[in-house]
Amino acid sequence: MSADYAVHDDVAVITLNNPPVNGMGLATRTAAVAGLRRAEADPAVRAVVVTGAGNVFSGGADIREFNTPKVWAEPTLDTFIRTAEGLTKPVVAAIHGVCMGGGLEFSLGCHYRVAAPGAQVALPEVKIGLLPGAGGTQRLPRAVGLATALEMIVSGNAVASEKLAPLFDAVLAPGMDIVAGAIAFARGVADAKPLPRVRDRAVGVPDGQDASAVLAAARARVAGGPYPAPRACVEAVAASVDMPFDEGIAFERRGFLALAQTVESQALRHAFFAERAATKVAGLAPDTAARPIRSAAVVGAGTMGSGIATAFAGAGIPVTLVDTAQEALDRGLAAIRRNVESAVAKGRLAADKAQARLALVRGTLALEEAAQADIVVEAVFEDLAVKEDVFRRLDAVMRPGAILATNTSTLDVNRIAQATRRPQDVLGLHFFSPAHVMKLLEIVRADATAPDVLAAGLALAKALKKTAVVARVCDGFIGNRMLEPYLRQAAYLLDEGATPEQVDSAIEAFGFAMGPFRMSDLAGNDIGWAIRKRKAAQQPDVRQPRLPDLLCEAGRFGQKTGAGWYDYAPGTRTAQPSAVVHDMIARHAAGLGLAPRAIPDAEIVERLVYALVNEGARILEEGVAQRASDIDVVYLAGYGFPPYRGGPMFYADTAGLPAVVAAIERFAQGYEGGAWVAAPLLVRLAGEGGRFNVSA
Repeated sequence: MSADYAVHDDVAVITLNNPPVNGMGLATRTAAVAGLRRAEADPAVRAVVVTGAGNVFSGGADIREFNTPKVWAEPTLDTFIRTAEGLTKPVVAAIHGVCMGGGLEFSLGCHYRVAAPGAQVALPEVKIGLLPGAGGTQRLPRAVGLATALEMIVSGNAVASEKLAPLFDAVLAPGMDIVAGAIAFARGVADAKPLPRVRDRAVGVPDGQDASAVLAAARARVAGGPYPAPRACVEAVAASVDMPFDEGIAFERRGFLALAQTVESQALRHAFFAERAATKVAGLAPDTAARPIRSAAVVGAGTMGSGIATAFAGAGIPVTLVDTAQEALDRGLAAIRRNVESAVAKGRLAADKAQARLALVRGTLALEEAAQADIVVEAVFEDLAVKEDVFRRLDAVMRPGAILATNTSTLDVNRIAQATRRPQDVLGLHFFSPAHVMKLLEIVRADATAPDVLAAGLALAKALKKTAVVARVCDGFIGNRMLEPYLRQAAYLLDEGATPEQVDSAIEAFGFAMGPFRMSDLAGNDIGWAIRKRKAAQQPDVRQPRLPDLLCEAGRFGQKTGAGWYDYAPGTRTAQPSAVVHDMIARHAAGLGLAPRAIPDAEIVERLVYALVNEGARILEEGVAQRASDIDVVYLAGYGFPPYRGGPMFYADTAGLPAVVAAIERFAQGYEGGAWVAAPLLVRLAGEGGRFNVSA
């Protein structure tokens, strides 16, 4: 976790060595600065090359040191950069693999930059609500021009080295060793005087434009919206045009520190760390060898099954799609083709690779033809008896050691596992629809799931480019269990006088991607209806709102029937307020003896969000979720919770847990107050002045 120093005749080579991405932690900075000073003092050294060990130059700051004093300890990243920039011998950055964040900012402080083709270059700080804080907003515009720098800094997206010609003094030929090439380049410039510094350049603008026009366009692009960081990024880059370099650096630093204090940045940073923490599972040793998954099968060729098969093929995993009816199988295979063609049309997949991807998929009516797959995912109708029957059949035909996974969204994975003679091989893989697009994968760990099977689930999520969260078994796991009280409150709000469009509008203004009623129409209202009927039989003492059932009894299942909580014109997905539904709501409320009242949007938001929080507290206390941040990841990645609010549990922390408890107690005095009982963990933490996310 430091930096290595070696001398190759007359060139010193400093190698950043802090796996996995050579993060610029304190030990690495200390060793690298010592190496630069050593090279400066050695008369035999004529030039210096700085590179990264392994396959990357540097991914930037060491995230393991975030929120610790090490971030600001000397030598800081700024000191490291100024040391390189101030050397009297040329310093060459040898860039390969990844050069991001502080790694790119350091390279901009070097006198020269040599790159391997295909290196990914970025300043991604905006994605965690910050701006580059070590000179990136001042040096990058001077290196690549104003327009390119604005695009890179405001978007945070990576750009391949060969597309950034102005940034590099040389881009090596494919296959050439980056260190050897950089050493050769360094010898060629060893006697150059004066040494070039990016800080001394003027900011370039596109031909025919002036800087003010470019900046005005950038300001217009980021105007409005809930995120302050893009706007601050534009103003910091503008300082590179309007101010001398040192004043621009000071302006950048003030902007960085101001953003770091915003709730939006704190929420985005929380989400960043939460996603990484979710892969650390209690009771699963980090060195647990995962069962290999080289081939897959999916049982059920419906919407979920075809989407899951598309995801496997997208990861380069051969997949067999199984169904019992030829017509259903044909529809599933056609859906996979459409999914792949859509990816091509949207520029996400090269046209010449589409056929190769489709060639990884085959269909069959015979379950036996999937017997040799490393993993089989069941994606049939959401009925426990049906799934138990499928797993008995899978137990009979699948090879020993194959992983048997269920895509159930609510059902008891332990019961499903007990339908086999190998419960250790069974786990839940709850994909979200559309399965080849949605980021979240809930991995359900049953009581008997073997460690190497759980590890395989986590490895599979990474291969499929999914965000994985592990849950224990309960009805609905994390996401859908929390969704139930959320939807219940949405229905109660209609009883009291709200309309579907008011509820949706209020929660969407809060930042949700979609309100509860538009979401239900999209998913199919009959899905929730089936779940409520099952739960009514299992838990007859639990009261459920009646209005959603009345809607389904009228055949209004949502977009697929052209009518749900909203009306839909033929061939469109545009939700239109429905007079039929408004009348249904009014008649139902009258039957309950309720006079409609005006409900403030703030109350709608509190009731919906705090319903999530309260159930999340129960899930956390029961151990269904390992940590509060796992719950936040589920809702950020799978349920459209606004990223700049950090997830429901983080949002509760920022609102203050005593305020959440007080609101719940207030709601408990109103209509259907029995639905509100504050979770014991929530009450305890509020009383202690605690938080769900202790490091938030």
